[in-house]
Amino acid sequence: MKAKTGKKAAVAAKKGTRFSCGVCGIGVVVDEVCGCVDTCDIVCCGSPMATKKK
Repeated sequence: MKAKTGKKAAVAAKKGTRFSCGVCGIGVVVDEVCGCVDTCDIVCCGSPMATKKK
Protein backbone atom coordinates (compact mmCIF):
# COMPACT_ATOMS: atom_id res chain seq x y z
CA MET A 1 0.00 0.00 0.00
CA LYS A 2 1.33 3.45 -0.89
CA ALA A 3 1.80 5.97 1.88
CA LYS A 4 -0.02 9.27 1.47
CA THR A 5 2.29 12.26 1.22
CA GLY A 6 -0.35 14.96 1.67
CA LYS A 7 0.58 16.45 -1.71
CA LYS A 8 -1.93 16.80 -4.53
CA ALA A 9 -1.21 14.81 -7.67
CA ALA A 10 0.25 17.08 -10.33
CA VAL A 11 -1.64 17.61 -13.56
CA ALA A 12 0.25 17.24 -16.82
CA ALA A 13 -0.49 20.52 -18.59
CA LYS A 14 -1.47 20.21 -22.23
CA LYS A 15 -1.95 23.02 -24.72
CA GLY A 16 -5.14 24.85 -23.76
CA THR A 17 -5.10 23.81 -20.08
CA ARG A 18 -6.40 26.65 -17.91
CA PHE A 19 -5.16 27.52 -14.43
CA SER A 20 -6.50 30.07 -11.94
CA CYS A 21 -5.17 31.54 -8.71
CA GLY A 22 -7.36 30.91 -5.68
CA VAL A 23 -6.07 34.09 -4.00
CA CYS A 24 -6.14 36.88 -6.61
CA GLY A 25 -8.17 35.19 -9.37
CA ILE A 26 -5.75 35.70 -12.26
CA GLY A 27 -5.98 33.09 -15.02
CA VAL A 28 -3.34 31.42 -17.20
CA VAL A 29 -3.78 29.36 -20.39
CA VAL A 30 -0.98 27.04 -21.57
CA ASP A 31 -0.10 27.92 -25.17
CA GLU A 32 3.19 26.00 -25.43
CA VAL A 33 4.17 22.83 -23.56
CA CYS A 34 7.75 22.98 -22.24
CA GLY A 35 8.52 19.26 -22.59
CA CYS A 36 10.18 18.96 -19.15
CA VAL A 37 10.50 15.45 -17.75
CA ASP A 38 9.40 16.62 -14.30
CA THR A 39 6.13 18.42 -13.62
CA CYS A 40 6.43 22.21 -13.56
CA ASP A 41 4.42 24.12 -10.96
CA ILE A 42 2.67 27.33 -11.95
CA VAL A 43 2.78 29.45 -8.80
CA CYS A 44 0.91 32.69 -8.00
CA CYS A 45 0.55 34.48 -4.65
CA GLY A 46 2.84 31.85 -3.08
CA SER A 47 0.61 28.86 -3.92
CA PRO A 48 0.38 26.49 -6.90
CA MET A 49 -2.40 27.49 -9.29
CA ALA A 50 -5.36 25.10 -9.67
CA THR A 51 -6.65 23.78 -12.97
CA LYS A 52 -9.82 25.50 -14.08
CA LYS A 53 -12.68 23.71 -15.76
CA LYS A 54 -13.77 25.09 -19.13
